[in-house]
Amino acid sequence: MSKQRLSVYLEPDLLRELQAYAEKRGKSQSLVAEAAIASFLSPDAAERQEAAVTKRLDRLSRQLDRSERDAAILTETVALFVRHWLTVTPAPPESAQAGARAKGRERYDDFVQALGRRLAKGARFTREVSYDLDGAHSTSD
Repeated sequence: MSKQRLSVYLEPDLLRELQAYAEKRGKSQSLVAEAAIASFLSPDAAERQEAAVTKRLDRLSRQLDRSERDAAILTETVALFVRHWLTVTPAPPESAQAGARAKGRERYDDFVQALGRRLAKGARFTREVSYDLDGAHSTSD
């Protein structure tokens, strides 16, 4: 593609700056002016920064959506477990309550240790649950 000629009028000081810059860089005044015009017409730093901020906000929004999803899964899981446990577990007789409390403390300690091991491995229950919760809820509700 051939270049087309453009005549411009510059203030004397600006023309001297253009000449000095071109000479210092070993480039033609035309090339420097063309690069300056291209830079002026390209998206500016503010637009690039806005695009970067928008991209980051989108990523943060997706992370927040996953956190909300995970919190909903955990809340429902605990609620279902507690409801089931309260419904099916009879209270022990008075004579067996001390032993039941001791066994409960032991089982709780085992649970906390197992949870710690699982978290140390990076395993997450919410990753095991299907990401299509909305579809599951709409069909079962």
